[in-house]
Amino acid sequence: MLREIRDLGFEYAELSHGTRISLLPGVLDAVAAGEMKISSLHNFCPLPIGVNYSAPNLYRLSAERPAERENALRYTRKTIEMAARLKAPVVVLHYGAIEMKDYTDKLLEMVARGEKETPKYQKLCEEIIKKRENLKEHYIERSNELIRRLLPEVENFGLKLGIENREALEELPLETDYAFLFKELSSPAIVYWHDTGHAQIKENLGFIHHAMHLESQRERLFGFHVHDVQFPGRDHCAPGTGNVDFAALAPLVKPGHIKVFEFGPSMPVELLRQGVEHVQRLWGAE
Repeated sequence: MLREIRDLGFEYAELSHGTRISLLPGVLDAVAAGEMKISSLHNFCPLPIGVNYSAPNLYRLSAERPAERENALRYTRKTIEMAARLKAPVVVLHYGAIEMKDYTDKLLEMVARGEKETPKYQKLCEEIIKKRENLKEHYIERSNELIRRLLPEVENFGLKLGIENREALEELPLETDYAFLFKELSSPAIVYWHDTGHAQIKENLGFIHHAMHLESQRERLFGFHVHDVQFPGRDHCAPGTGNVDFAALAPLVKPGHIKVFEFGPSMPVELLRQGVEHVQRLWGAE
């Protein structure tokens, strides 16, 4: 797996939430031999035993059930420990979600039909915003409490926890809550991780302006998941084939930021190369 990534020209790889525990001996050997470096791990990595599919939301930090929160804590700790073993500087994680009706797919269908400016669409958006605000408090408190419990280990290892922006409207943090989150979790070990596809979907739905959102997070910005979106909601596409304005984001991108290309598994190699070149032309090669 890592040799294939290296042969495509990459020096670093992210181990994502689809990494089975059976793959880790080979990964550790490859890293020890200098064949590949690991840029980041995405929670949960490795997957819990018996889970053989990508499962970043298998256990939520914000869950109402204490047993689920304890599992989230346990497997996030395992990811942190593995990141330290692999000398990866950051663990990317999902912050949690409000347990409520899923509106995201419904709104994407309406946008695809050209109904974004209709009264029905606006009414649904108002309904979502009101419901989220009424429900969010306890979910945020539960996530914050678990992250505080993880902080001593993260700081001891010299790692970062990267809180990723999400595309689903019920997932946390909400678009307007990042300033409160980073004030509450003031440790420099807690950073922002920007997913270009997720942010673009939120813009396509009318909930953020992509570049302005990234600008607002520039002080805590640590890294990127880089992929494009074919309007309105098909992500993990090659940059340059969708509606992410990578040029508009370029002034906010620094050489020290980690950039992870996050492509769909069926993408042809030539399209992958073109996407990487597109971003490098606009953002620079580092």
